[in-house]
Amino acid sequence: MMWLQQVVLPLIRLYMCGIKVLLYQMFNRSFTLPVLPTQNGRVAIVTGGTRGMGLETARRLASLGMHVIIAGNEREEGTEAARKINEEGHEGRAEFMFMDLTSLKSVKQFVQTFRNRGLPLHVLVNNAGTMLISETQTEDGFEFHFCLNYLGHFLLTNLLLDLLKRSGRQGCCSRVINMSSATHFSGVLQMDDLNRRICYSSHGAYSQSKLALVLFTYHLQEQLTAGGFPVTVNAVDPGMVDTALYDNLSSLAKVLKRPVAKILFRTPAEGASVTVYAAAASEMEGVGGCYLYNGEKTQSSDLSYDPELQVELWKKSCVLVGLQEA
Repeated sequence: MMWLQQVVLPLIRLYMCGIKVLLYQMFNRSFTLPVLPTQNGRVAIVTGGTRGMGLETARRLASLGMHVIIAGNEREEGTEAARKINEEGHEGRAEFMFMDLTSLKSVKQFVQTFRNRGLPLHVLVNNAGTMLISETQTEDGFEFHFCLNYLGHFLLTNLLLDLLKRSGRQGCCSRVINMSSATHFSGVLQMDDLNRRICYSSHGAYSQSKLALVLFTYHLQEQLTAGGFPVTVNAVDPGMVDTALYDNLSSLAKVLKRPVAKILFRTPAEGASVTVYAAAASEMEGVGGCYLYNGEKTQSSDLSYDPELQVELWKKSCVLVGLQEA
């Protein structure tokens, strides 16, 4: 019975979410970015910016004039990504900095290195993620999806929060963008087993991590609003995008996905458009606590609005990463 509830049902719920998204994308065009204001002098960090949507996000922000830090754990790939962006002759520029989000030590080292630069921080895009990998623990003992997709970003954001607060001002807020997914609708938080050690499901673990990001988004925005700080936090849902995120599918699923992806999946540039919109659009100035899908503010899952669950996850996350609760 436990296997049915924690392995089979998460798989079914996740694929049902996927089918709904594909049906939407079948009949609706991808969001088109409006004309965006220049971002000269602003600094952004994009996690997972070496490929896919992260790379497209970094490229577009650099084209607007931003100084973009691509944060990732592939040094050669990251250096090459930054080089290619800079060769395109944008107003802004890109550079690579190493960070492994599955290592709390690495996240802390990245933050310290960034702080030593003396740069401001106006935009933080928590884009990096993984999906449907077999049961794996990080060096700190966390379930891989939970740490890479959520917990590493939770720590990173909190360690950079004072910089974001100082860099923003009323009428020109700093912005945090968290990459979620429609799969959060199928997510269930197992607060007594966030690392999924009792009965592992890659589908359940992935959905849980994406739900955690939405809960985190709403609670952090509530804290920032209460404190009167010029920082906004939003969650974005790019839809189904043809990226390396699907490399961990089973062989059969990959075969079935290939023809569907060519017709119905978004391109990485299309997927990144909602992130770029949240990061730079005038319409999003001072707007936080939203879930953005295809360029529109939409309702996330009922569970994601549970204030008690938001607080419980926040407190638990602080303990797990060794932060004093704000």
